[in-house]
Amino acid sequence: MTEKPVPPATATATSSPVRVRFCPSPTGTPHVGLIRTALFNWAHARHTGGTMVFRVEDTDTQRDSEESYQQLLEALAWLGIDWDEGVETGGPHAPYRQSQRLDVYRDVAARLLEHGAVYEAYSTPEEVEARHRAAGRDPKLGYDNYDRDLTEEQVAAHRAEGREPVLRLRMPDEDIVVRDMIRGEIVFKAGSIPDYVVVRANGQPLYTLTNPVDDALMEISHVLRGEDLLSSTPRQIALFQVLVELGVAQRVPEYGHLPYVMGEGNKKLSKRDPESSLFHLRDSGFVPEGLLNYLALLGWSLSADEDVFSVEQLVAHFDVHDVLANPARFDLKKATAINGTHVRMLEPADFRDRLVPYLQAAGVLGETLTEREAAILDEAAPLVQERMNLLGEAPELLSFLFTADDAIEVADDARKQLKDSAGDVLRAALGALDPLEDWSAASLEAALREAIVDGLGIKPRLAFGPVRTAVSGRRISPPLFESLEILGKDSSLTRIRSLAAQLG
Repeated sequence: MTEKPVPPATATATSSPVRVRFCPSPTGTPHVGLIRTALFNWAHARHTGGTMVFRVEDTDTQRDSEESYQQLLEALAWLGIDWDEGVETGGPHAPYRQSQRLDVYRDVAARLLEHGAVYEAYSTPEEVEARHRAAGRDPKLGYDNYDRDLTEEQVAAHRAEGREPVLRLRMPDEDIVVRDMIRGEIVFKAGSIPDYVVVRANGQPLYTLTNPVDDALMEISHVLRGEDLLSSTPRQIALFQVLVELGVAQRVPEYGHLPYVMGEGNKKLSKRDPESSLFHLRDSGFVPEGLLNYLALLGWSLSADEDVFSVEQLVAHFDVHDVLANPARFDLKKATAINGTHVRMLEPADFRDRLVPYLQAAGVLGETLTEREAAILDEAAPLVQERMNLLGEAPELLSFLFTADDAIEVADDARKQLKDSAGDVLRAALGALDPLEDWSAASLEAALREAIVDGLGIKPRLAFGPVRTAVSGRRISPPLFESLEILGKDSSLTRIRSLAAQLG
């Protein structure tokens, strides 16, 4: 395989409608590499006014599961990635699950066999290795195309032994050129790829047949997929060329191979890495807008100095030819920072509503909010929107506002920061707040400043820490004076008295 740094060819797809597909296997939970592929296909379809097809490759009965299929649907729905044809939606090329298309593959395989593009191969792996050894070749070279020209007598002998053949595609004797939309022209030399299996001996069609056949029948114009599948592309092109001859396909699609997504230590991001799990990221508090923004940056950018953009901007500017071939690194810190920008861009009411599931998941709120809980959330949400990068930070920041006064527990790190003067500070606070009638943030701040900063001579930066710890149990909380206002006078004083008593 050789690569030439020339501009990608655009073939006839530029004059035909763009049709892309997302075709995952329902195994495991959705991961960021898979969803990045869905996003780029979707963005290409939406940018060009084309069609997004969503089909499912579910013929691996050992690994595929209905649970994984439902998770795929859930993931795409959460992110807002929709499709025009496919599972759950229907369309002119239904069904869109491979397990329901086996008759289609059998028919195409029979036509390929009759055409002579595929042939019956009887060699066992052991026989292939033995032939390599006898010829002085590496025994692990793979299939040697031995069965291409078996005589009728040899076929009869194999059948008499009870052997069942696989079907192999006869690879062409000339170079195969992939004009990759991202990587430029890639040449696979003639003879570098052996004839490969498209149907098992038991009649089960393999991915090497089902994937191109579905692309052909569904009239896919552009195939955008991961770099790890590049080695299979010349095989698919060879099959496509035959499918065009047979009238099964209109044309060979254009291919674009998306860069690897790397994790820590510049290793390919594994499905087992926590940050690769889409639902892990969602549960930690990523919003769809923020995660889509960051996933788009894994190989593409709006401009050299613009990392934050909307989904609408992505669709308006996305050009697959601008995707970089170099591996992209998933940087959780950068992803979190970008997500924080999108969190702060949310409308206040929308932000408030999005906090609820996270507070419920942490047991801070029940299934139905009481009138008092709803009022607290209305007042508290604006206090933390500018401070949060992840919605999952909400329970830590806000739980004290919904906690009973006698259930407040002071965190160890907050307790360790209390100075010897903390008791005096709390008693001064009680003296200032107890007679206060105007329980507004401004009035509370004025009273506490006079009592602690002026009265005790403590620097403003350190003055209110004990009060914050008393009411929230935390070292860090939303703005103190607004928090006191939300809690109300009785709760605030009860909590301050409690910690003052503990400190003696």
